[in-house]
Amino acid sequence: MSDERREPIGYRYAEQVTPPEPTRVSDVAITTHEHVFEVDPRLMERWVLQQEFPNWDSLRIMNSRADHLEWMHRHFATKVVTGSELLAEVEAAADPAGA
Repeated sequence: MSDERREPIGYRYAEQVTPPEPTRVSDVAITTHEHVFEVDPRLMERWVLQQEFPNWDSLRIMNSRADHLEWMHRHFATKVVTGSELLAEVEAAADPAGA
């Protein structure tokens, strides 16, 4: 056995559940992991008890969004509307002159 020091093997709780430092995206949104946008938890804690998720679980959920959405469309949607279609409809309703 060598004399070098070895780190103990085990679960590092803080490393698993502490997300990267959040970056403010807007007045109400933050991002922690790349491409993971969320409502600022401080705005929700009055109404919703916040849960701690391990980092790997947040990333697993984020990475499976497209699969889940595709499944929902297959099972429940009769028509899929894009965000750009919705925005165009809202803008058209807001501008009755059609300018």
